[in-house]
Amino acid sequence: MRREPDFFGEDEELDLVYIAKRLLDAQRLEEKLTAAGVEYLVEPDEYRGGFLFQTVRTGAFFYVRGAEGDALRQQLAGWGFKPQPLGEN
Repeated sequence: MRREPDFFGEDEELDLVYIAKRLLDAQRLEEKLTAAGVEYLVEPDEYRGGFLFQTVRTGAFFYVRGAEGDALRQQLAGWGFKPQPLGEN
Protein backbone atom coordinates (compact mmCIF):
# COMPACT_ATOMS: atom_id res chain seq x y z
CA MET A 1 0.00 0.00 0.00
CA ARG A 2 1.41 3.34 -1.02
CA ARG A 3 2.04 5.64 1.93
CA GLU A 4 2.95 9.28 2.34
CA PRO A 5 6.33 10.28 3.85
CA ASP A 6 4.76 11.33 7.18
CA PHE A 7 3.35 7.79 7.65
CA PHE A 8 6.85 6.55 8.44
CA GLY A 9 8.36 7.88 11.66
CA GLU A 10 11.13 10.47 11.48
CA ASP A 11 13.59 8.09 13.14
CA GLU A 12 12.49 5.13 11.01
CA GLU A 13 15.10 4.00 8.50
CA LEU A 14 13.84 3.43 4.97
CA ASP A 15 15.54 1.14 2.48
CA LEU A 16 15.73 1.98 -1.23
CA VAL A 17 14.72 -1.26 -2.96
CA TYR A 18 14.02 -0.20 -6.54
CA ILE A 19 14.45 2.68 -8.98
CA ALA A 20 11.86 2.66 -11.77
CA LYS A 21 13.29 4.35 -14.84
CA ARG A 22 10.09 4.06 -16.86
CA LEU A 23 6.54 4.97 -15.89
CA LEU A 24 5.19 1.56 -16.91
CA ASP A 25 7.68 -0.18 -14.61
CA ALA A 26 6.67 2.06 -11.71
CA GLN A 27 2.97 1.41 -12.31
CA ARG A 28 3.49 -2.34 -12.61
CA LEU A 29 5.51 -2.45 -9.39
CA GLU A 30 2.92 -0.37 -7.53
CA GLU A 31 0.24 -2.88 -8.53
CA LYS A 32 2.36 -5.79 -7.29
CA LEU A 33 3.28 -4.13 -3.98
CA THR A 34 -0.31 -3.09 -3.29
CA ALA A 35 -1.64 -6.57 -4.06
CA ALA A 36 0.99 -8.06 -1.72
CA GLY A 37 0.03 -5.64 1.08
CA VAL A 38 3.49 -4.05 1.27
CA GLU A 39 3.66 -0.56 2.80
CA TYR A 40 5.98 1.51 0.64
CA LEU A 41 6.95 5.07 -0.20
CA VAL A 42 7.58 6.18 -3.77
CA GLU A 43 9.21 9.51 -4.55
CA PRO A 44 10.63 11.08 -7.68
CA ASP A 45 14.37 11.63 -7.59
CA GLU A 46 17.32 11.96 -9.95
CA TYR A 47 19.78 9.29 -11.02
CA ARG A 48 22.59 9.11 -13.56
CA GLY A 49 21.87 7.09 -16.69
CA GLY A 50 23.68 6.20 -19.87
CA PHE A 51 26.92 4.41 -20.58
CA LEU A 52 29.06 6.65 -22.76
CA PHE A 53 27.15 9.87 -22.30
CA GLN A 54 25.81 10.01 -18.78
CA THR A 55 22.86 12.26 -18.15
CA VAL A 56 20.77 13.08 -15.12
CA ARG A 57 17.31 11.54 -15.35
CA THR A 58 14.28 11.36 -13.09
CA GLY A 59 12.90 8.08 -11.81
CA ALA A 60 10.52 6.70 -9.21
CA PHE A 61 12.43 5.62 -6.10
CA PHE A 62 10.69 2.91 -4.04
CA TYR A 63 11.40 2.65 -0.31
CA VAL A 64 10.25 0.23 2.40
CA ARG A 65 11.03 -0.10 6.08
CA GLY A 66 14.64 -1.15 6.59
CA ALA A 67 13.75 -4.51 8.13
CA GLU A 68 11.62 -5.46 5.10
CA GLY A 69 14.18 -4.61 2.43
CA ASP A 70 16.03 -7.92 2.10
CA ALA A 71 12.90 -10.05 1.81
CA LEU A 72 11.34 -7.64 -0.66
CA ARG A 73 14.44 -7.68 -2.87
CA GLN A 74 13.99 -11.43 -3.30
CA GLN A 75 10.32 -10.96 -4.12
CA LEU A 76 11.13 -8.20 -6.63
CA ALA A 77 13.55 -10.51 -8.43
CA GLY A 78 10.84 -13.18 -8.54
CA TRP A 79 8.51 -10.68 -10.19
CA GLY A 80 11.11 -9.90 -12.84
CA PHE A 81 12.42 -6.60 -11.43
CA LYS A 82 16.10 -5.87 -10.81
CA PRO A 83 16.21 -4.66 -7.18
CA GLN A 84 18.53 -1.94 -5.95
CA PRO A 85 21.55 -3.57 -4.24
CA LEU A 86 21.71 -3.22 -0.47
CA GLY A 87 23.61 -0.12 0.62
CA GLU A 88 23.32 1.77 -2.68
CA ASN A 89 20.97 4.50 -1.51
